[in-house]
Amino acid sequence: MEWINHTVTEFILLGFTADPGMQRVLFVVFLVVYVLTILGNATLIVLICNDSRLHTPMYFFIGNLSFLDLCLSSVYTPKILVICISEDKSISFVGCVAQFFFSAGLDYTECYLLAAMAYDRYVAIAKPLFYAQAMSIKLCMFFVAGSYGAGFINSCIITKDTFALTFCRDNVLDDFFCDIPPLVKIACGKKKSYQGVLFFLLASNVITPIGLILASYLFIIAIILRICSTQGCLKAFSTCSSHLVSVTLYYGSILYIYARPRSSYSLDRDKIVSTFYTVVFPMLNPVIYSLRNKDVKEALNKLSRSKPSRSKE
Repeated sequence: MEWINHTVTEFILLGFTADPGMQRVLFVVFLVVYVLTILGNATLIVLICNDSRLHTPMYFFIGNLSFLDLCLSSVYTPKILVICISEDKSISFVGCVAQFFFSAGLDYTECYLLAAMAYDRYVAIAKPLFYAQAMSIKLCMFFVAGSYGAGFINSCIITKDTFALTFCRDNVLDDFFCDIPPLVKIACGKKKSYQGVLFFLLASNVITPIGLILASYLFIIAIILRICSTQGCLKAFSTCSSHLVSVTLYYGSILYIYARPRSSYSLDRDKIVSTFYTVVFPMLNPVIYSLRNKDVKEALNKLSRSKPSRSKE
């Protein structure tokens, strides 16, 4: 850990507002969102594990996505809640490093996992009769393990380079968590090599998965166009709609924050967008993947009916 810069021992997180009344309102809002995130994702994981109808490659990926969202939300939200109700807005240097490392690792992992899910949707539409064989459990586990491996290797790189910067101005971060834009803002003597690392990680963790997702959907569109019946087209599209919504919301917010020119950065505006993909998006995923999903609804009804019968026994 020789690369860590020890000139700063802690950071001050300004959060969203200094108004005590608004802070209490935000505390309630974030608490409700966090509870719904835990309940929604945990319920989806339990349903996928317990119902044999959901033991398919698609739900295997959805279950792993829910686990990622549980972890990602838990990296951010508890500290946000503390900031909202406590006068102490500080986070230790080591705590900031840990939060940065795990948030980056989980974010990058989700980028790769969404790309793997796009390929899964392509196989489901292109080879419906051989879907289970083509997307074997070994291949699915390889995709998930590869996503975690690539995500956290890249997280090690960006964490090392970010906290090797010299924070010589102050230790106040105009944000609610330790992120690249506010940390870079208080750093001095920023090297061109660091900008190069940022571009490399943006290309490898965001642009490359987006390219793979676009390629998968181009093949899917080509297959759908060859389907003669309207019903067949709608059925094929319905298998991809949830994933498309998830990809659009997630990558859209990330690209907005990290792919813009530095001259257009606005920390106040970026805080709202980053809140969406760090706190709100993990809550929405269970809704996105279950709202129009007949199998999940049936599994939930089955689980709810089994509880009264067990209590009677």
